[in-house]
Amino acid sequence: MKYSTSVSSSRRKSRKAYFSAHSEARRKLMSANLSKELQARHGVRSMPIRKDDEVVITRGMYKTREGKVTACFRKKFVVHVERISREKVNGTSVPVGIPASSLTITKLKMDKDRKAALDRKNRNKDGSADKADDGAMSNVD
Repeated sequence: MKYSTSVSSSRRKSRKAYFSAHSEARRKLMSANLSKELQARHGVRSMPIRKDDEVVITRGMYKTREGKVTACFRKKFVVHVERISREKVNGTSVPVGIPASSLTITKLKMDKDRKAALDRKNRNKDGSADKADDGAMSNVD
């Protein structure tokens, strides 16, 4: 079911919007999920990734590896994580680009803008009743 009539559900238009997005829009497109502890603490599911966040890789060849984000390339839609590199044929080591969607943020680099964004996005602002319900339902399978 289509929720918003003002947004197209066409694959072609979605891909065009994704690949021709400007830098500010690419920042939001390059978001990663927060770890379960961070989700519980902040009431936020995902955040745009940035340099100096600590992440764990959840998909691909480097799955379960952890490290700090050293660079975010919005132009290429990839993130470089420290100690995730490969050797070129001539012996030099180059960082491997990891898509932001393949990462889980385990520690956020906090500043006042990031804190304001977390407060704005927080889903359980008012009630601790929501947290109690989540805790009760967490072990139901």
